[in-house]
Amino acid sequence: MAKRTLLGLLGLQVVLALVLTLVDSRRRRGRKPKPFPTTPPAEVTIGDGTVTTYTFGQDLYDDMLAAIDGARHRVLFESYIWKGDATGELFKKALSRAAGRGVEVYAVYDGFANLVVSPLFKRFGPRLKVLEYPVYNAGWRFFDLRRYGRDHRKILVVDDRLGFVGGYNIGSAYATEWRDTHVRITGPGVWDLARTFADFYNLNRRNRHGVAPLLLETASDWEPRIRVHRNVPRLWMFPIRSMYLEAINRASHHVWMTHAYFIPDSDFVEAIKAAAHRGVDVRLLLPAVSNHVVADWLSRGYYGEMLAAGVRIFRFQGAMVHAKTSTIDGRWSTVGTANIDRLSMTGNYEVNVEFVDASMATQMERIYETDLSNCVELTAETWAARGIHKKFTELVLAPLRPLL
Repeated sequence: MAKRTLLGLLGLQVVLALVLTLVDSRRRRGRKPKPFPTTPPAEVTIGDGTVTTYTFGQDLYDDMLAAIDGARHRVLFESYIWKGDATGELFKKALSRAAGRGVEVYAVYDGFANLVVSPLFKRFGPRLKVLEYPVYNAGWRFFDLRRYGRDHRKILVVDDRLGFVGGYNIGSAYATEWRDTHVRITGPGVWDLARTFADFYNLNRRNRHGVAPLLLETASDWEPRIRVHRNVPRLWMFPIRSMYLEAINRASHHVWMTHAYFIPDSDFVEAIKAAAHRGVDVRLLLPAVSNHVVADWLSRGYYGEMLAAGVRIFRFQGAMVHAKTSTIDGRWSTVGTANIDRLSMTGNYEVNVEFVDASMATQMERIYETDLSNCVELTAETWAARGIHKKFTELVLAPLRPLL
């Protein structure tokens, strides 16, 4: 009886998830996102370097392509999604031009995330050193969970002097239709981004015959106010989750978070609720409707207890907000690739940059306030009045939370 009940519940969850996905896909067909407010690129100085924030994809892509075209020695390019559309072609051609003038060009993309990309686009020629992170990487080690993480990072490093990192993948839709956040770093902070790329490349080139390791020179300096945190499932390293928990637990005034997919574990939920209970202004800025409808339903299962604890929830309207950022107490900020879900916190290869700097926090707060102008706040009364069918769907899908 217990076995049949569990199998029946699992079947119901799968069917419900498929139905939600199909209905959402039909609703989206032919529908274009609405325009949304953005904050122009802005530069702040941190130590001997600078950090520039981007909230509109076209601004970011223009500067990334200019950086590649100006490369003289080496380009390190890594993207979870690299679409074979017009924007993807621009990056491919820029990398090819750089390799053609003698620049060392290394590129990494995730095979699973790009299954639908044409094989013709993935022909890069011998001058580019391209690593496709395989769809299946466990080999005969079926039960080795360290080998199932996806490469969810988005990094560009040019000549060890410019580094770009954040939530933007490469594709035409992201240039104008998605609200995301990226940063450009100059100065000593670039070194850690280069090392992050090189460590991943070398770790995953071992089984490829004739692929030489990527060797970097030792950094001469480092910037203590800028720290790069890397999740490396192969080595069972997941510091980004710890970074978030420590910062939230230290908060005394405000915690403002923006996330595309918010499916936290119980410890994360308790940390956020505890901050709200001690009087911290805790705000979550989430998409009203994301590009993954099942993730939306799983996320909504946390809304009730968050609202009851005093957490304020704002839902971004008309377009997908894909940013993964937070700012706390006017001193601490982070921008990166990691969502607040199991896949990012304890599953995928991710990278987040931590900034302990008041000027950077001020800029991140300015961005947050701009985004709030395109949000509708969810109240406890509105949430309690939702339909019984919605409550039922949340209840049935709840057991899937630990998987995502």
